[in-house]
Amino acid sequence: MVNSYRYPHVHPQTESYWGNVNPIGSRTCYDEGKRCAETLFFDYHRQHKLRIKVARLFNTYGPRTHPNDGRVISNFIVQALRGKPITVFGEGSQTRSFCYVEDTIEGLVRLMDTEDSFIGPVNIGNPTEFTIKTLAEKVIAMTGTSSQITYHPKPDDDPRQRQPDISLARKVLKWEPKIPLDEGLEPTIAYFRNIIGDNSESPATRSPGVVLTEA
Repeated sequence: MVNSYRYPHVHPQTESYWGNVNPIGSRTCYDEGKRCAETLFFDYHRQHKLRIKVARLFNTYGPRTHPNDGRVISNFIVQALRGKPITVFGEGSQTRSFCYVEDTIEGLVRLMDTEDSFIGPVNIGNPTEFTIKTLAEKVIAMTGTSSQITYHPKPDDDPRQRQPDISLARKVLKWEPKIPLDEGLEPTIAYFRNIIGDNSESPATRSPGVVLTEA
């Protein structure tokens, strides 16, 4: 399960916060789909005693992310490596919290190892916030690209802030992320550099040994 906080009234977001989502917005299907998934899981748990665990993930990134998945880190890296403008919406002052995939997996494994009585939801993410503009600048510096940042109108319902409160994960799972953004970007950029190569082939067809999945 992934978090569905659009315009949060609580910051950072705890598991007890119910969210604030426009029910008829352009991204409503994305947001409400995740809320619906939690609802269905809990209904099956209550009615059929199904064993469940619910995690709310916050912006996972890392190697093996699909280059066209629409996530901001993969978008920026692909644009930088191809020498294209780095697309920032609004002024880039909106914030996100990025969790490296190995940290996310460790959190999920620890959640699965808890007693059946602990269901969640529990936030799995990195509580360190960065502005989108700062992320773009980091990617430019670390890729060595000549790309420049270009600013575009901000989409409807684009979140202003997104930061998890991981107090529950620290307490119950004895977990917190270890890998800072700069350290996680290095292997992520290297991965994209390898699959993009000279841009003459589609990343999905370069090697049958590479399986691209969303992180």
